[in-house]
Amino acid sequence: MELVLDEVRRLTGPNLLSDYPGAIIDVEFSGVDHNTVLACFSEQLEHCLDSVNWESRYYHRFYENGLSISISANMDVLYSACDLLELAWDCCKEALVPSNTLNFDERLDALKRSIAEEQNEKLLEFIAAAKTENIVCLSDDDEVSLGTGPKSHTWAIDSFPYAKDINWQDYANIPIALITGTNGKSTSVRLAAEIAKSAGYQAGVTSTDFIKVGDSIIDEGDYSGPGGARMLLRDKRTEIAFLEVARGGLLRRGIPVNKANAALVTNAAADHLGQYGINTVDDIAQVKLMLGKAISDDCLLVLNADDERLAAYSSVYRVPICWFSTNPNHPLIKNNRELALPCVYIENSELIYSEHSQHSMGNIKDFPMTVNGTAMHNAQNALGVVGLCKALNIDNHAIIDGLTRFGSRPQDNPGRGNIYNINGVTVIVDFAHNAHSMQAIMDMAKNMSAGAVHVMFSHGGDRSDTEILDVADTVLALQPATYILAEIEIYLRGREMHEISQLVKTHLIEKGQNSNNIECVDDPLAGTKYALQNAQKGDLVLLFVLSDRTKVEAYLHSLSA
Repeated sequence: MELVLDEVRRLTGPNLLSDYPGAIIDVEFSGVDHNTVLACFSEQLEHCLDSVNWESRYYHRFYENGLSISISANMDVLYSACDLLELAWDCCKEALVPSNTLNFDERLDALKRSIAEEQNEKLLEFIAAAKTENIVCLSDDDEVSLGTGPKSHTWAIDSFPYAKDINWQDYANIPIALITGTNGKSTSVRLAAEIAKSAGYQAGVTSTDFIKVGDSIIDEGDYSGPGGARMLLRDKRTEIAFLEVARGGLLRRGIPVNKANAALVTNAAADHLGQYGINTVDDIAQVKLMLGKAISDDCLLVLNADDERLAAYSSVYRVPICWFSTNPNHPLIKNNRELALPCVYIENSELIYSEHSQHSMGNIKDFPMTVNGTAMHNAQNALGVVGLCKALNIDNHAIIDGLTRFGSRPQDNPGRGNIYNINGVTVIVDFAHNAHSMQAIMDMAKNMSAGAVHVMFSHGGDRSDTEILDVADTVLALQPATYILAEIEIYLRGREMHEISQLVKTHLIEKGQNSNNIECVDDPLAGTKYALQNAQKGDLVLLFVLSDRTKVEAYLHSLSA
């Protein structure tokens, strides 16, 4: 029998297992069945909770060869909640495989000291009062804040006022929208911000690339978790917020805010499988749909009707849904139209928003982001964002203006479908990194007239061999003249240099490709140079750039200047 602790972590908001903050533990095992482990773990967990006099709900989720258990806990004792789960797991291991090495009384004393040090009744009263007043309260290890945007204030965690001394009229909330999905998140938050700008808002954005207010980038990096959300919502310049919420952040910490004015789920596809017990695309769909926990009866959850999994699992959340689809006859679209409920769809190339009546937002071919209608994945992104912006009461004129101004230039949507013309060669730069997102770019390429096609692509080392080869097969289906396999050293994540490239090269050769048409390079910039050296006028070059994007863009600009 093998029993392994994978990870234990704090949950600062509603999460996959529950609607409450707390802590979660992921454990893996072999040689014993799930129910035996759950029964033993539950018994030991209840004993530990009783020992510290905690009343806590707990929840579980089975996955292949593993189990997740979470407990609810007050925001002031989340680290102690992690320690309690870890103690319960060690007790479970001791019960199933005795080693006589666990000193329970010593561990329990340490846990009680930790709880006493962490407890902060003043903070709990502050959070409770904010909830009563319907004012957003955000807290972390260093700071606590009330309100969002212009009417917010932030204090150090050791110097905030008592709730009884707060003048609640001084604080207010700005509109908040949450955006998630396997692909299209960053494009959607950027397009939504452009539309909000047309409506006169100073829009704030968090994403996997940067955190931004208006035209000012606060910082670059992955800000798709709760830390980025707090930073943006505490910025007094932010008048409306579009928060990209990635799978990792949702699973590590939960939803960054307890309540949002609208939420959008673009799609659910295979990516990062095998992490946090999320092993299937069905699991991914349920993670993405967690955003429904932040939506109340007077708000909207905007969902992709063309994604069968989102449609199937959406019934878990009894919240109002605005469906969007490229098919005007989709049953979910037809149902919402018959009931005068909001929906968005494409009919005869027109993007239509329907609620009590139908409104055209324009021909999709006139939206630069769709590249004359060839980039249907961006047409889908536009549909979802229109539904989101209507849910936020943004008027049609602003939506149409934003759609007609937002394009494929790096300054519009960096790293997503950026198009260059280099001496008669069409070059597309995109961040796509899984089979689903790359297929969208491949479909776009098929709709573009071109001579030979040259493709550079890479992989993160934390992907399984199956996921890596699925991406290779997606490229293979386009039958490019040249395959360029670029190493991305910062994303090796435990693999050796050239290991992934050799895996893919061997696979392509086994599939009948000529080894002379496969080039392995040390980084994306080298791959970009190789592709352009081998491309002829009229050719199409697809560059899937997962790192060194700034260097690649600078090189392309130097050639097109």
